[in-house]
Amino acid sequence: MTKIYLFDWGNTLMVDFPDQKGKMCDWVKVQAVDGALRTLQELSKSHRVYIATNAADSSETDIKLSFDRVGLSPYISGYFCKANLGIGKGTSEFFHKIINVLNVEPQSIIMVGDTYEKDIEPAISVGIEAIWFNSKCTNHSVSKGVKQINHLLELCT
Repeated sequence: MTKIYLFDWGNTLMVDFPDQKGKMCDWVKVQAVDGALRTLQELSKSHRVYIATNAADSSETDIKLSFDRVGLSPYISGYFCKANLGIGKGTSEFFHKIINVLNVEPQSIIMVGDTYEKDIEPAISVGIEAIWFNSKCTNHSVSKGVKQINHLLELCT
């Protein structure tokens, strides 16, 4: 069954360097997270892939430019952010808006993110399946049934 994958941006698909300031598309150094390219290549063969980010200072165009720089944009169908939804990620309303824009049932969406409180909990609250990308193997109490992965390539198996 075809699914829609929503991916967080910073530290899920692209490295969020704490010493860099401003829009990621303008950073001197940008880097994809290990396994991001192969994961998106595989998933995009049979699923639609979107970005769901809390980046407040970047427009949809800015975000796409960042993904262009690391070769990930050909595998991404679109970008959801504060600039085009009018609300930041971390609330159920953000995910409700995505469901409405895509005109799909929540059960057809899988959210993948590294921040449990902003990516996973609000997605689950609206009926979206969520996968916690716990690359740092953080010991965190998770809701029953929430899948955890430690490497993006686990999504391809």
